[in-house]
Amino acid sequence: MPSFERLNAYQPYALAALRIITALLFIEHGTMKLFAFPIPQPGLGDSLPPMLLAAALLEVFGGLAILVGFLTRPVAFILSGQMAVAYFMAHAPSGFYPAENGGEAAILYCFIFLFLVFAGAGAFAIDKRR
Repeated sequence: MPSFERLNAYQPYALAALRIITALLFIEHGTMKLFAFPIPQPGLGDSLPPMLLAAALLEVFGGLAILVGFLTRPVAFILSGQMAVAYFMAHAPSGFYPAENGGEAAILYCFIFLFLVFAGAGAFAIDKRR
């Protein structure tokens, strides 16, 4: 049976990869709402309702903080809560199962951010330099 203990040395780098890729994907959700980039957010009109504007700003600026690893734990806590609220307000009313209501991404973001609250930023983070 192979031993995976040697992989423990790479844990901070794997955590950083998870943090960075999650942040880039999360920022994209915000830019879709704010700038219609790379595509417009489906179902949105010309102006954002105040709650979606707040969500978009959290996605862009919170995502940037997570990307560079700045105040990772408190920002991740806020974003985890945002995704829990998004799931229950926007997805759950459309059906019980996440595959039915389109809420898989919100659940994954919620729990990845919650994980970052406890695990920290990993390698390549501004938090490591403070």
